[in-house]
Amino acid sequence: MEGAAPSPQYQQALWRLCNGCMAAFFTLAAYVQINDPDAEIWIVIYVIPAALVFLLSINPDITGHIIWRTLSALHGAGCMIGASYLLLSGNIRNILHEEEGRELSGLVIIAGWMLLCKDSARAAVGGLRLLVAVSVSVFPFLVWIYIYVDKEIRTSWPQHCKTVL
Repeated sequence: MEGAAPSPQYQQALWRLCNGCMAAFFTLAAYVQINDPDAEIWIVIYVIPAALVFLLSINPDITGHIIWRTLSALHGAGCMIGASYLLLSGNIRNILHEEEGRELSGLVIIAGWMLLCKDSARAAVGGLRLLVAVSVSVFPFLVWIYIYVDKEIRTSWPQHCKTVL
């Protein structure tokens, strides 16, 4: 039947795939922090959502567990506070050229993804959530590819940032 909504099994599989992609992205983001001057902080900032989202990709009902919900809410809130601080205290003109802009982007992606995942155990993963999930889970990889291909964009970056994947 044309125009019919995808089956719940298909939607659940796509939701799990998006979470697997985001777990991979957060893991890669943590990895590239290794040579950063404040690597310890940023590795933790990315490893926490990587673990939470990896667990979600395995068991979508985990978002109903109190420990998962608490860690996710606290980490997402912390990322929003950090993003607000960067946004209000800095002169970020270009998020790709300035380290604070890239940090801000990472914090917003984490907080946004944690918010998107928040109630996925309580309600069926619907079309709008899937559309956002697919868009958001593809976006960081497209930006990473763009940065990798356009080497000129990295010329103004500090040395520790030039080794991005």
